[in-house]
Amino acid sequence: MNKTLLLFIVDFLFLNLIALTRWEKAEPVRVTRPPVNELAANAATKDQDLVAVMRQSLTDEQVSRLRLQQQLAAQGAALSTREQSLAQLQAEKSGLASNLAETQKSAAELEQKFTASAQDATLTREQLARLQRELEEKNAEAERQRKALAELEQQRAAEHKQLEGLTVAVRVGEQEKEDLRHEANQLQGQVQTERAERLKVEQATNQLAQGVGQLAQNSGDLTKEIRDNRPISANVLFNDFLANRVQTTFALSRKGLFGEVNRTRTTPTVFTTDGRQVYAVLHVEDTVFSFNEVGPAWERMNISFDRPPDYHSKGEELRFLTIDPRVVVVPVDPSQVAALGAKVYPLAADPFKFPEAVLINSRGKGYGDVGFKLDPDHPGYVRVDNRLFKRIFGDFAPSRGDLVLSKSGELLGVMVNRDYCALLGNFAAMATLRSGIIEAEHPGSLIDSLSGRVQAMPLDLQ
Repeated sequence: MNKTLLLFIVDFLFLNLIALTRWEKAEPVRVTRPPVNELAANAATKDQDLVAVMRQSLTDEQVSRLRLQQQLAAQGAALSTREQSLAQLQAEKSGLASNLAETQKSAAELEQKFTASAQDATLTREQLARLQRELEEKNAEAERQRKALAELEQQRAAEHKQLEGLTVAVRVGEQEKEDLRHEANQLQGQVQTERAERLKVEQATNQLAQGVGQLAQNSGDLTKEIRDNRPISANVLFNDFLANRVQTTFALSRKGLFGEVNRTRTTPTVFTTDGRQVYAVLHVEDTVFSFNEVGPAWERMNISFDRPPDYHSKGEELRFLTIDPRVVVVPVDPSQVAALGAKVYPLAADPFKFPEAVLINSRGKGYGDVGFKLDPDHPGYVRVDNRLFKRIFGDFAPSRGDLVLSKSGELLGVMVNRDYCALLGNFAAMATLRSGIIEAEHPGSLIDSLSGRVQAMPLDLQ
């Protein structure tokens, strides 16, 4: 705000304060009374004292009135003077009010001019800053263009130099192309000659390859035929059997009169397959079941495969085969086969290719070559000729549960008694017992039923 305007406003407020003050209400001056003299010892009478007091009071009243009159006169004069001053102040106030209005108007105009000047100054500073930035950007752009121009100059010089080199190379290339064209014309005749010769060589090679292929095929067929028709030594087959046996453990349990009754049996066996499923094959008498006893009411059955030192796996079920219920198998999954590392024997595709077979004791106690022949009265079985049995190792006679291998190393079947071997080829199950709780399947009744089927067979098969 303008300093002159501020002074005007302060003076105006001061004059209003003086004019509005009420001076007639000033507090009157109090009259100080003189102290009362002490009474003498020989004081006057009461009347005299009263008269003296009244006189003194009258005197004091007169003095007070005189003083009041003097004060009234002084206040009247002061009031007249103040009224005059007030009239003068009113006049000055009117003038000041007029001056204040003009001053305020001037101040508003100055304020507007100041605001406009400030805005102009702000715009000017912004424009200056913008121009400064644009100038810096222009300088930077000019510097970049200068550098780019220098790089273009260098690049143009390099391209010019490269162009000169390419011009020379083109000339040299044209000369070389001309030389090559001349050589190509010379070689074209040679190529045609070599092409004709190559066609002749290719024809001869094709004829030779066909002959070699036919020879290889004939050789492969001949090798397979020789291998299939060449008997394997009984020693090799027995050693292979010993290396691939798998310990199969069967366990039964039931509640007895004096506690739990358990039956366990471990039998070495081999794996065989029909091309779809792998099985462990055994005789029923090599398990915990027997057809020679009345089947008790067993409650639980477990099957396991073991491999030293610490591999154990479970078998899922025990199947009694339709070809002969005395032959039983346990399905084995591929992971178990891989973990056990045992060989899987294929079934004999042509069981009667060789007149003899190799008989191996299921316990591995011995083996030997034995002759066998078909029996038309008992299809699905072959009769082992014990009279021609050749003992190689061990001292044993053929018995039920022994394995019979063909001379080509394939599995023929299992001996169901000391004379007959049941040929394997169909793993269809006549009855099945799953591992775990078997009480609901009445295993005793099932074994008795299967035993009855065996007893119904001809005597020589029993």
